[in-house]
Amino acid sequence: MNWHLLSLSFITVFLSELGDKSQLAAIALSGRSKSPRAVFFGTAGALLLTSLLGAIAGGAVAEFLPTRLLKIVAAIGFAILALRLLFGEGEDEESSDDIQPAEIIPSK
Repeated sequence: MNWHLLSLSFITVFLSELGDKSQLAAIALSGRSKSPRAVFFGTAGALLLTSLLGAIAGGAVAEFLPTRLLKIVAAIGFAILALRLLFGEGEDEESSDDIQPAEIIPSK
């Protein structure tokens, strides 16, 4: 096993996932739960399963498509996303003027 690659992958993913939605959901669930261990193991299992499925899917795609083509497709996809975020004015986006405040119902 290439320990350098393992540690580099771990550190990169660990740093990029700090503050992720799944981590925040796990914190919220464990704070309300009577069994934080069950929340931990459920969350850890779900994250492991999604990572495993992603690795399997990535390996399958890499078998059929050349690396150069995958890099080109990824670069084009990221460029399109960046341009849409910077300059796109989506038709289905709601402007902040159209959003009405929610009716507050007093608690009993």
